[in-house]
Amino acid sequence: MSQLGWWIAGFLAAAWLGFALRRAWRRWVARRRTRRAFRGEREAETVLARAGYRVDERQPALDWPVALDGVPHPIQLRADLIVSRDGRRFVAEVKTGARAPRIETAATRRQLLEYAVAYDVDAVLLVDMEAETITEVTFAL
Repeated sequence: MSQLGWWIAGFLAAAWLGFALRRAWRRWVARRRTRRAFRGEREAETVLARAGYRVDERQPALDWPVALDGVPHPIQLRADLIVSRDGRRFVAEVKTGARAPRIETAATRRQLLEYAVAYDVDAVLLVDMEAETITEVTFAL
């Protein structure tokens, strides 16, 4: 093999190794994030119980009917918890990390709004597991 061939083979091997390492890193980060989220949900039940909430459902799934030009397209939703207190029902959305528990985060705000409408609850609760706080969120609909 010529010197150019060796350079090309080395470059391809390095590119493949870089690709494999990036893929492994992404999988590791995703698994870590998932474990943290599940742990946060389990711990949130304790935080909610201390505040007087009762857990009614865990991971309640819902087919939310959405129509596009009159054609139904049910959307599968899965909230973290349905809880109740003082005769009121809530979706409790558990968030971990620094950015996710903030109502200024567009993805979080949209998710809470979607749950408020789809689950037909009195309000949604944003449970920040880093600060161990519960915030009731209502939307003017």
